[in-house]
Amino acid sequence: MSSSEIVSTARNATLPDLVALLRSQHAAKLDVVAPARDLRATGGRLLVRGAGEPALSLSGVTRRGALLRPNGLADAGIADKLGIPIGYLRRVRGEKIDLYDANVNAWLADQPDRRFLVRGLTDVSADHGGDGGASGGVLRAVLSDSFRIVDNLDVLMAALQGIREAGAAVEVTSADLTESRMYVKVRSTEIAAQAPMLLGNYTSPFSGARGADNPLVFAGFVISNSETGHGKFTITPRLEVEVCTNGLTLNKHALSAVHLGGKLPDGVISWKADTQTAALDLVIKQARDAVASFLDRDFVARRVAEIDRDAHVEVTNPAATLEHVAAQLRFPAEVQETILNHFIRGGDTTSGGVLHAVTSTAQTLPDADAAYDLERHGVQAMSLAAVHADRLARTAV
Repeated sequence: MSSSEIVSTARNATLPDLVALLRSQHAAKLDVVAPARDLRATGGRLLVRGAGEPALSLSGVTRRGALLRPNGLADAGIADKLGIPIGYLRRVRGEKIDLYDANVNAWLADQPDRRFLVRGLTDVSADHGGDGGASGGVLRAVLSDSFRIVDNLDVLMAALQGIREAGAAVEVTSADLTESRMYVKVRSTEIAAQAPMLLGNYTSPFSGARGADNPLVFAGFVISNSETGHGKFTITPRLEVEVCTNGLTLNKHALSAVHLGGKLPDGVISWKADTQTAALDLVIKQARDAVASFLDRDFVARRVAEIDRDAHVEVTNPAATLEHVAAQLRFPAEVQETILNHFIRGGDTTSGGVLHAVTSTAQTLPDADAAYDLERHGVQAMSLAAVHADRLARTAV
């Protein structure tokens, strides 16, 4: 698998496709804890000395280096760990690669004993003879040596085991993998609640189907994990609207666990079968807890009632209200424009209509991180819209 052939992302994948991708990455992964003295930037890539495949020479068996090309997230990690402004580092990567190398190497040399966890995907067939026969690949992250590695594949298998043990009738509706996170949506069509007040005036912008005719919301949750230091492992309850598959994410009820543990030993990390048992047992238990807590008719009904409380404020000035919401939640201008369009097409002129517009817009975004970030702000956007619209109405009186 060459660095150009390493597939690291997937959008709207099936569960079997995601598992196959994670297994291919698992086979190619390289995790090594190295002091700064064993790291060197060369030609915009990071050489990790002694981290490559074993090689036989006259002096015995030694490890070649690994020469890894940073992706965007890895460059951000390097910038953060070394205190280099990320905008500057990206500029010199694009314009003066020698300055990229000089800056990274100067700050690495400043603290030669400082240790980092380097995460990469390697291509053992790529031989860069000019760098001591180093193998090539992709640099995914430069992290603290206290980062506890709980990989996406292990998390997914453990979570699915927990769901099976709970005896839940569920389906994985979609899965996404980005350079920073994995997201897996789980839904149970057997656990549902009527939401006529929330959906009575809404029309799907995708199909034209009316919420009044399809007023159901299904129970479910999102499993999410990061292998590269971009947030906790989480299981977050998510209600799915039948008429349009909009997702209502309930962030305050999420279960989560931080990827932080004891100091890792120096060298290439090769985990034994029982190394991560405690962490994965926690994932299994949290998945069982999620099924018991989130796939429950009373839980769904209570959450729908809570959402209903902020969903019926009339939005008389959609442009001003959505501009306010977008500013508060830092939505990009193009996303704000799409939300306004979906609000108009949805036909629900209340704060609940803002919730629908935000979550339906999230389904249209090609970037999975952006889509999930937008969706998780849907309920908050509705609450902000309700307050702002009410304020505008009071001012107009």
